[in-house]
Amino acid sequence: MSHAFSFTATAPDELWAEAADAAEALVAGERDGIANMANVAALIWQAIPDLNWAGFYRFDGRELVLGPFQGKAACIRIPLDKGVCGAAARLRASQRVEDVNAFPGHIACDTASRSELVVPIVAADRLIGVLDLDSPHPGRFTPDDQAGAEALIVRIASALADT
Repeated sequence: MSHAFSFTATAPDELWAEAADAAEALVAGERDGIANMANVAALIWQAIPDLNWAGFYRFDGRELVLGPFQGKAACIRIPLDKGVCGAAARLRASQRVEDVNAFPGHIACDTASRSELVVPIVAADRLIGVLDLDSPHPGRFTPDDQAGAEALIVRIASALADT
């Protein structure tokens, strides 16, 4: 089955709402978390402008492990005490970083990345992983982007879990 999504909104809150609707449609009825992550990473890559990386890190019980993504090759494993992704997973709180070079312990998988938004994925009170978005533009992510990404993840978190 082919999915052709068209995103027409330009305001971040409306664009994220369209992306969340599309993501929910993509994962409906599919129980494979990795397949769902792959489709959602591709969808976000298509929908959200000015990204140089969009994807997932899965929590294996000890650390974050690279999952499906769009962009350049990335770090494979991230300890919870390292980087923006580790902080989001450890704290179970989104991290919106305007300048990654000013973030203590930032992990530079792609040196072109200048700002980052990471949203933890929690389903049934269990950490599943994180959604990681990078941009080559400093200050790229707004509070509307954060709220939109968080709302998207809340809607589909259970479909990203291992079954």
